[in-house]
Amino acid sequence: MPEIRHVTVLGAGVLGTQIAYHTAYMGLAVTVYDISPKALTASESRMHTLEEFYKADGVEGADRGLAEQAFTRLTFTTDLASAAAEADLVIEAVPEDLDVKRQVFGELMRVAPEHTIFATNSSTLLPSDIKDFTGRPDRFLAIHYANLIWKMNVAEIMGTPDTDPDVFAAAVAFATATGMVPIELHKEQAGYILNSLLVPLLFAAGRLWVNGVATPETIDVAWRIASRGPFGPFQTLDVIGLTTAYHVAAGAPDPDVQAFAAALKEQYIDKGKLGTTTGEGFYTY
Repeated sequence: MPEIRHVTVLGAGVLGTQIAYHTAYMGLAVTVYDISPKALTASESRMHTLEEFYKADGVEGADRGLAEQAFTRLTFTTDLASAAAEADLVIEAVPEDLDVKRQVFGELMRVAPEHTIFATNSSTLLPSDIKDFTGRPDRFLAIHYANLIWKMNVAEIMGTPDTDPDVFAAAVAFATATGMVPIELHKEQAGYILNSLLVPLLFAAGRLWVNGVATPETIDVAWRIASRGPFGPFQTLDVIGLTTAYHVAAGAPDPDVQAFAAALKEQYIDKGKLGTTTGEGFYTY
C-alpha cells in the first residue's frame, strides 16, 4: 500500500486552507499551491485564526504547542512543479467547476511524480468525470472533507471503477492517520453521502426565501425547533460559504434554485458577504 508522508493541497480557499493546516497539524509535511500570491497570503492568515479555533475548541494538543508547530511543516508556493515535486498525495480544492478541475489535473499530471496519488475534494462532481484528465486514473479518487474539519471530521472516500484498491486503502489510512473518520463509498454518487442529504435541504430553504414565503431567520428558527439541530439551513450556508453554494445552485436545472443562486450573488457575494469567513453572510459574526 502506498505510504503518504508529503501532501500538496491545490487551492488556498477556505476548505483548502483547512485541509492543509489540519494535515500539517497532524504531523505531515504540506505544500499549499495557488496561482494567486494574494490567496496564499490570505490562506496563511486564516491558518493563524484556525490556530486559535483549535485551542478554543479543545483540539487535542493545541494547548501544548501543536497549533504553532503546524506552521513548521507548511510551505506556500505559486509554482505548480515545485508544489508537486515531493508529493505522495495531491488534494485538489479549486473552485467547483468541472472545466477548471480538468484543466488543473491536466497541468498537474505533467509535473507530478509517477507515484503521486491524485484526489479531488469536489463536493458534487463525480471523479469519473475528471479521471481521464489526470493521466493516472488508477491513482485517482475523491476525498471529500466537510467544512470545519477539525470538528466535522469526516472524509468521504470515493473511487472510480479504475481506482487501484491499494490506492483506495492508502486514502483510508491517510484519513485515519490525520484524525478523520473515513466514510467509504462503494459506488460513485454525485454529492457523496453528506451532500446527497444536505443539498436538497439547502435548495428547499433557498426556494422558500426567493419565493417570498419567509425570511432566512424564520426558516432557520422553524428548522432548529423541529429538528432540534444547532443550525438552520441559512446558518449552514454561511459556514459552507456562499460562493460554494452559488456554484452548486447555479448549475441546478430547477429555475427556482437558479433564482436562489442569482439572489446569493446579487445580495451577498457581490457585496463581499461570503459567510463566516468574511464576518457576514445571512448573519453577522
